[in-house]
Amino acid sequence: MTGLWRSAWRAPSAVPPPPRRVWRDWGFLALVAVLAVVESIFRTDLPQPLLALIVLLAVLPTVLWRRTKPLLTLVIAMVPLGLLLPESTLYTSLFVMVLVYAVFRWGAGRDLVIGSAVLVASLGLTVVRGGGLDDLVGGFALLLTVVLLGIAFRYRAASRQRSLDRIRMLEREHLARDLHDTVAHHVSAIAIRAQAGLAVASADPHAAQDALAVIEAEAARTLSEMRSMVRVLRQGDTAELAPSPRLRDIEQLAGTRPGGATVAVAVTGDDAGIPPPVAAAVFRLAQESVTNALRHARQVSRVDVLVAADEEGVRVSVTNDGDIAASMMPGFGIIGMKERAALLGGSCEAGPAPGGGWAVTAVLPRVGWAP
Repeated sequence: MTGLWRSAWRAPSAVPPPPRRVWRDWGFLALVAVLAVVESIFRTDLPQPLLALIVLLAVLPTVLWRRTKPLLTLVIAMVPLGLLLPESTLYTSLFVMVLVYAVFRWGAGRDLVIGSAVLVASLGLTVVRGGGLDDLVGGFALLLTVVLLGIAFRYRAASRQRSLDRIRMLEREHLARDLHDTVAHHVSAIAIRAQAGLAVASADPHAAQDALAVIEAEAARTLSEMRSMVRVLRQGDTAELAPSPRLRDIEQLAGTRPGGATVAVAVTGDDAGIPPPVAAAVFRLAQESVTNALRHARQVSRVDVLVAADEEGVRVSVTNDGDIAASMMPGFGIIGMKERAALLGGSCEAGPAPGGGWAVTAVLPRVGWAP
């Protein structure tokens, strides 16, 4: 039991970390303030309505810091409202439930433990002041509901964050495998030329010099591409030795699918100066976009894929004419594409197209992968 309490006390804060402040906080503060003023004017059963209003307005700004200082804001709000004005409590003081939610949604382990003790103490005060069983049960039910909501959203966000981290690791692994294929190809060429140079060095010194020049060029290209991908981290399993796809391989996605949808592909520009790992990433982006369109869009009849490479980088555009799915939440496939583009210093956006359907646009500038 001691170990359990120690573990709960040392538990970290929620992940991902909360936003510091958003516009909704100011709107909520203004709404509660207006309602409190109206209530203090029209309620006739309060012994000290003006004092109750002043105290509430004094502690109301705590909602602005409830995510970064959840326990402190809860204590600051509950002490004057619960202890100093037990007989002149405004209904709008229920905004404290937002602070209770914040403790269990964002707080660290010690915040949860101390916050639970504070809530139990507030229920105990209800009994001491002569509150009936109805007040006790009602207060307990309300607090328990808010606490469970905070915990539920906390663990839901943590679960989604773990899924996102797993996707990022998989994308890094895929990019690293593409890099592995590229480096393996160059090193193999270096080894072959070195063997050839050794074989003819005694009979033809000029041929050996040519071999050394080729080795130097291959080594320089290999180092350049490795530096351009140095940010990619790879997991420690065996890499697949499949050929890395190039931009022209995107044309293989064209055709008519069994459901009747037509995929049209257009690739423009020269991909000679694009590193193979970048070309492979572009291929994966186009492939995933087409797969998502055929799998999730309703009544899709055409998918257009446009890839343009120039001196500034590579631009990928995939659009379809299908109906947008009911859920607007980005799936893990879209998140993976955004992560892959971000690793190469670019960006990827997905959303409804202006003329209907769905569009995916990715931009990979050369500055993102240039050594």
